[in-house]
Amino acid sequence: MVFPIYSTDSTPACTALPLRVATAGEALFDLIEEPDGRLQPCAGGAVYNLTRALGLQGVGTLYLNPLSGDLLGRQLAHGLHDAGVALASSAPVRAPSALALAALDAEGKASYSFYRDGVADRQVTAAALIAACAAQPSLQVVATGCLALVAQDAAIYQPWLAAQRAAGRMVVVDANLRLSAVDDANAYRANVMAALRHAHLIKVSDDDLEALAIPGANALERAHYLQQQTQAQWLALTLGPGGAWLLQRDGLAVHAREQAPITVVDTVGAGDCFLAGLITAWLSGPERGEEAGARRAEGLMAPVTEARLRAMLLHALASAGHCVERAGCTPPRYEEVRERLALRR
Repeated sequence: MVFPIYSTDSTPACTALPLRVATAGEALFDLIEEPDGRLQPCAGGAVYNLTRALGLQGVGTLYLNPLSGDLLGRQLAHGLHDAGVALASSAPVRAPSALALAALDAEGKASYSFYRDGVADRQVTAAALIAACAAQPSLQVVATGCLALVAQDAAIYQPWLAAQRAAGRMVVVDANLRLSAVDDANAYRANVMAALRHAHLIKVSDDDLEALAIPGANALERAHYLQQQTQAQWLALTLGPGGAWLLQRDGLAVHAREQAPITVVDTVGAGDCFLAGLITAWLSGPERGEEAGARRAEGLMAPVTEARLRAMLLHALASAGHCVERAGCTPPRYEEVRERLALRR
């Protein structure tokens, strides 16, 4: 297996855009099983994918976790740099990069096994995350999820989430459960629920709701129930080929799905690209002309109209649709999302 080698320059990435979103969580390399049994390396991890996808959609984004100085860590840093993402940790750490083995089923859906003991992205503290955010006056949104929510890392991310909500920033949490990554599923579920209670915006899939054992006759009922157990103003529910719902706390709810046929190569990173598209649309309006209210942090947490909910959901779905038609997590640029939406109209 050959990995392309990029520049060894570890200078942190810079962006001319104001830093409006900070992300915290895993950055790793997926080894994706090919039909012939070979393993295809692909930079990934849910939070890493989300971070790159935000940068590629033109959102000023800060990645808070450290990266390794090993070959894989340098490639992860290169991917963020190319997406215009800034790094909070300027120097690489000596710990190795994490790995995940991804097996694809007949529908291109991935299941994972993880190797994350003592890895680079976990060499961080709550105090470091809080300080990095406090140093960014333009920061409006923080986002995390997936492997950052394992119970062993509760002391890192729970205080940070609480501090960001108290500071008036919009908190986004993607449940994105990976039960294969933990030994104690009950402790993991409890920690995920604790994180969701800090969120203004929750993202879950129908699989997440089952993994959390949320009661309800169907995914939509479970989603409503989960939202009521938290303080979340909004909840995004993804249903794979069934599209997605966006629920507002006042009872407003919209559903959408891509109407044109989609040829699915695999679903790696689809949920991460969906969430990046949703955050992008939330911050600036799908056409980047609706920014007056969204520029103010307090404006992000106010209820919105049905038309705005639907526009944001469509942008998120188009972001995910672009991803699944390509191998691995291949986030679209903002212009590609808008072109996709225009073609489907």
